[in-house]
Amino acid sequence: MVNTTTTAGLIGVVLLARHGDRTGYYQDPNTYNSTQAYITPLGEQQEFELGSYLRDTYLNSASPSFIQNISTDVVDIDQLAVRADAGGGNVILNSAYALLQGLYPSTSKSEMTLANGTTVLPPLGGFQYVPVQSLEYWQSPSLTSWMECEYFQSHLTRIYASSAFTNMSAVAQPFLTALKPYLGSVSNNFTNMWNIYDHVNVQYTYNKTYYEILPPTFLEQARNYANWVQRNVFTDSTQNAVGQIAIRTLLPEIIWALGNMTQPSNKVKMSIQQIDYKPFISLFNVTNATLYDPDISGIADYASAVALELSQNSQGQHEVSLKFKNGTQDSEFRQLQMFGNTSITLDSFISQLFWITINSTNNWCFSCNQTIQRGCSVFNYSNDPFLNPTSAAGY
Repeated sequence: MVNTTTTAGLIGVVLLARHGDRTGYYQDPNTYNSTQAYITPLGEQQEFELGSYLRDTYLNSASPSFIQNISTDVVDIDQLAVRADAGGGNVILNSAYALLQGLYPSTSKSEMTLANGTTVLPPLGGFQYVPVQSLEYWQSPSLTSWMECEYFQSHLTRIYASSAFTNMSAVAQPFLTALKPYLGSVSNNFTNMWNIYDHVNVQYTYNKTYYEILPPTFLEQARNYANWVQRNVFTDSTQNAVGQIAIRTLLPEIIWALGNMTQPSNKVKMSIQQIDYKPFISLFNVTNATLYDPDISGIADYASAVALELSQNSQGQHEVSLKFKNGTQDSEFRQLQMFGNTSITLDSFISQLFWITINSTNNWCFSCNQTIQRGCSVFNYSNDPFLNPTSAAGY
């Protein structure tokens, strides 16, 4: 389907933004629970530049992607809904703040005149404070649904035991052996490929000696193998399988935001979800986007962004278009295909994806075989034959 939009500008956009550059951190390859990490000045700059790009794309009236009736200079906080994962250090939450600085930079237009006639300008030349909903790990599994998910851990076990994984591990072994002297205490087991790549990338970025002695292509090879592992970990053979869980808990927010933007009473024009890399991989898989752009199937770069743009076609139908900007290596969004089309109706988008959503903590608990962690202990599963097999006696 070609884009038949005739209405000038967009109705709204839902954005998924990956955090910026950060300090090193460790992910347990058997659970994907992780340690804390903190944003770096480089990461802050990357996010600021992303925010500036989004400003030029969606807040510039001369842009073909201009959002209708959005406030362009002084932020209207009712028009933005921003949510960020607040767990694991400050990297994702602070990335959201840095992005917003670029999206709505300081401006003298934000000054206010008091009743006595005094004019007041916010600090830092008119800094604009945009509220961000910070979502802690324990509050909801929406943004970190793979953590403490027992079925996801079973998925990892199956992946590591598969013939494809065994074969790829054998292919990678000569490289991992050669890389061992550059890993310090980091295990060079293929299951640890994410941590291997992260260690090499962080050291190569910040350690001058390491930068000078690491053999050419080693960083690229580590990235390629990490891409292969993460692509297998955060996808699955069917849309509603547990390997896709990173996007399945985020889809309800995406669908709700897009649907809400079609309502006359709606004020929100831009919904921003600041996240890790994992939902990108799953989203591209469940929408079949990787069938047409295979190079997007791996780890999205720092400060990458996905845009789900909402518009209206000449028949009055609401349409959704999927775009992707892979960090600073892409100068602009590229158009992706969902289910073979550059745009699909919102109704079609919902019908093809709503059935795989996990839209509550209760549903997540069931989908993950979790009865204790992350709030699951408040639900009664004593009569559930799946989570409590002994209750099925006599059936």
